[in-house]
Amino acid sequence: MKSNFWKLRVEAYLVHRHSLGYKLSIDETVLNGFARYADDQGDQYCLTLELAVQWARQSKRSQPITWARRLEVLRGFARFCLRIDPATVIPPIGLFGPAHRRLIPHIYTEAELIALLNATDNLVSHHGLRPATCRTVFGLLASSGLRISEATSLTCSEVDLDDGVLYIHETKFLKSRWVPLHPSTTQSLIDYAKLRNQIISHPACNRFFLSDEGQPIKRANIMYALHSICQEFGWKPRGDYVHHRLHDFRHTFIVHSMLRFYQQGIDVDHAVLALSTYVGHARISDTYWYFTGIPELMSIAAERFERYSKEISNEQFAN
Repeated sequence: MKSNFWKLRVEAYLVHRHSLGYKLSIDETVLNGFARYADDQGDQYCLTLELAVQWARQSKRSQPITWARRLEVLRGFARFCLRIDPATVIPPIGLFGPAHRRLIPHIYTEAELIALLNATDNLVSHHGLRPATCRTVFGLLASSGLRISEATSLTCSEVDLDDGVLYIHETKFLKSRWVPLHPSTTQSLIDYAKLRNQIISHPACNRFFLSDEGQPIKRANIMYALHSICQEFGWKPRGDYVHHRLHDFRHTFIVHSMLRFYQQGIDVDHAVLALSTYVGHARISDTYWYFTGIPELMSIAAERFERYSKEISNEQFAN
């Protein structure tokens, strides 16, 4: 009879982590996969380095970075097991090299964003709401830097159209926040709400963004619309990703915000703290992760370095 030893231990670990407020949706999938593999090994009741490595290499993607990510997830579980079994081995960091790498995202230009929004008018729609939903979601992502899950999860009560503020309820890291909007963004949401109410008189839910059938719009629906438009235009993403991503809107918002800070002469060190809070990051380092060297920013950096070099040269000459 197959043992459920590791399945039960993983469940206990997840219950413990959930009680601390962690969602762990990805970790849960990974660790359940480990439990199935470990239980299939038979009489293996101790988390050894050999077991961890063998499981990590079972990934369909035979790449060291994938193995490293699997071991990274397993390390947290191993620390939990160590409290029960002193013989537990915690997989060392760097065994397969780095577990993360930063792929270059696609940063939309202003012209691309305008073309993308205008192209939503050509999306096929049974009742006429789909083009408006996609256009408004694209615009909201680009103008506020919301995560797509935050946008699609918005309820009508969380969208304050009078004051132009969104209430983002317990998303990543269970953080909630208020997101004030630009007046033009608020007006777009008002226009969308009017059209939505005209087309969908009896929605199936209280979500702000709906499909043609009155159901909650899904991430996959918005992603399909994005890819359809990009394919129609013949666009290829700039960067390391094969396809355009909805998350690139968030990257674009953060990069364009930084560019605007520099252009307006705003104290960047203070502004980035506010930006980090606005987009819902737990650490300011998470915001820096989004920075990408677009030509406009690189031009500013070059000008600043040239000015700095001249100042140094003048000081040396003066001495």
